[in-house]
This record gives sequence, structure tokens and C-alpha cells, in this order.
Amino acid sequence: MITGPTAPSLPTARSFLILHGWQNHRPEEHWQHWLADRLTGLGHQVVYPQLPDPDDPDLEVWLTELARHLDALASGAERVVVAHSLSVLLWLHAVRRDLPGLAGVDRVLLVSPPSGSVLARYPQVEGFGFEEGGLARLPAGRTLPQPTRLVAGDDDPYLPEGAQTAYGDPLGLTAELLPGAAHLDLDAGYGSWPSVLEWCLDARARFTVRG
Repeated sequence: MITGPTAPSLPTARSFLILHGWQNHRPEEHWQHWLADRLTGLGHQVVYPQLPDPDDPDLEVWLTELARHLDALASGAERVVVAHSLSVLLWLHAVRRDLPGLAGVDRVLLVSPPSGSVLARYPQVEGFGFEEGGLARLPAGRTLPQPTRLVAGDDDPYLPEGAQTAYGDPLGLTAELLPGAAHLDLDAGYGSWPSVLEWCLDARARFTVRG
């Protein structure tokens, strides 16, 4: 028998934090609920919290909740965050502030962030926007956990500037645009989304529109 140095093993267990957007009460029909059910069924830890006051959210409260839920992710597992819509902004604020727990995150998916110009129209969520013309720039020396992927519809009504201009360029990401996917929500037909499940299980997976 040939012996030699033992290669480090890759984690097989995964721990997922799924974060919803504005006015989302985690309906069973939404792809995030669908995703949580399937990941749980595969034996992974899934944290899919109802964030407080989703119709009239408070950024500071949501940041406190985010820190708490990050702390609840299992140690020794690959830690994965999936954020949709307003929670993309929540995540970016957390990175800007270097929120405790971020260093333990292995990869992140940012889906369909609304633009600052849209947030400014709604008093309930305008506090989630950014200064500097609404662009989500990070402070010098602050970086996103890697890998981070940015996915959006090429016709998202809540992102008129386009994902690359509003978020990709300021954050140093290449936006992955899905044709005709709009806001990747129930109104766009995303009650399920097979390719997001594929990405959760394999970081190399390609995002595609729902069939």
C-alpha cells in the first residue's frame, strides 16, 4: 500500500442562509422557499428566517438579525448565503460595516438587487440605499467574500440602470443577466429555479432561466 501526505478534505456538509426581500413573507410558492425545502431534504442545514417587519423594514434591525443568523450557521461546514432583492442591499451594508460573522462565509449569491433610484421612491426602504448617487461602492480595502456572484434579469423593472452599471461595475463583479427573468420573483414565474439549486450544490454551475 502506498502512503503519503493526506490531502485536505473538502467539506461535504453545507450550511445555507437564505435572505428574502421587501414585502416577502416567505410564501411557499417562492423559489427561495422551494430552495430551502430541497436543500433541507438533501440533509443540509438551512436557515431561512422571516426578517422583522418585511413591509416596513429597518436596516439596523435587519443587520442585527443578519449577524445573529450568521452566527447560527454550522461550524465546520461550507457556509453559503443566498440573498434576493432588498437583502442584497442588506448584505452590502453588512460588508461595508464589516459585520461580525462575514469572514466565515465561503460564497455568496446576490440576486436581483433593486437600484438606488427605485429605493428612493419608497419611504419604507429608502434607508437601504447608498450615498454617492446610489452606487453600492465599498470602502477602500473592503472586499466581498469570494466567490460572490451577481445574477439579475436583463429586464428587471426595479433595476432600470441595469445590474452591471448599478452593481457590477462599482463592486467589481460581472453581472450574469438572464433574458426575460425580470425581478426573479413570483410575478416573473419563479416559483422554482433549478439552476440556483445546482449552484448551491456546485459553485461552478451556470445560472439559466427557469424552463
